[in-house]
Amino acid sequence: MSSEVYRYKVGDIGVTVLSDGFRITTSLDGYILNVEKLELLAALAEAGLPTDHMKNVYTPVLIETGGRRVLIDTGIGESMFEQTKGERGRLLTNLAAAGFDRNAIDAVVISHFHPDHVNGLLMADGTPAFANAEILVPEREWVFWMDDGEMGRASEGRMAELFHNNRRVFDALDRKVTRFAWDSEVAPGVTAVGTPGHSIGHTSFAVSSGTARVFVQGDVNNQSVVFSKNPEWQGGFDHDPVEASATRRRVYAMLAAEKTMLQAYHHPFPGLAQVEQDGTGFRVVPIA
Repeated sequence: MSSEVYRYKVGDIGVTVLSDGFRITTSLDGYILNVEKLELLAALAEAGLPTDHMKNVYTPVLIETGGRRVLIDTGIGESMFEQTKGERGRLLTNLAAAGFDRNAIDAVVISHFHPDHVNGLLMADGTPAFANAEILVPEREWVFWMDDGEMGRASEGRMAELFHNNRRVFDALDRKVTRFAWDSEVAPGVTAVGTPGHSIGHTSFAVSSGTARVFVQGDVNNQSVVFSKNPEWQGGFDHDPVEASATRRRVYAMLAAEKTMLQAYHHPFPGLAQVEQDGTGFRVVPIA
């Protein structure tokens, strides 16, 4: 089994964690908005992490439930594999290594419309990567990113680029998607949970079977050490940093109190952990 594939069970539900690779960020300027950069560097050093860069991994998961194969998020896309010399864009390689045919995926569920989650919907040539899958997207995300008025009001730079990228991806799919609401079941045992802030319709997923449960958090916490210990810190990459911080504290308090397993998209692979209360913040304790 590849070191970039990890399997476990949630009751009768099978979970396969698949690495899409990683990105190294060398500039940490503006990474945190409401504290000085020196505090961020001190937090990294205290955790024994480098202070001159940050490694951000991408980790989609495949859920086998009710006879269906359901992929949650798609990574940065096959086109980035060659551009980054294999650093990222590795989902399809690892999907095959795990024994799955991309054309046998029944559904793809998207947490939010950022490139490292939606670009993998397309092959390098712009054709659908999961030709036989139903594509499910959060209603609130879809309404925002497909609104021409919102696109016209978007600030230059990152927001304008996100609007153009989302139109590129979903127009290539003829906008054939199934929209879902928060608190609805998107697959047997998989319930959409509203966790806004990182994006306007950011969605996480509660996966349950019997008494077993895992919370697939998307981007509620972008860095396992920094934002767990300091949930009030506000990320410069969040749509609404104040709401994202409040969501993070709410979700992590719930996970700690209920002792629910966490499956994280951007934490060190495979991203499976328990959350514990740690003073005024939290600690993420890897399981694998």
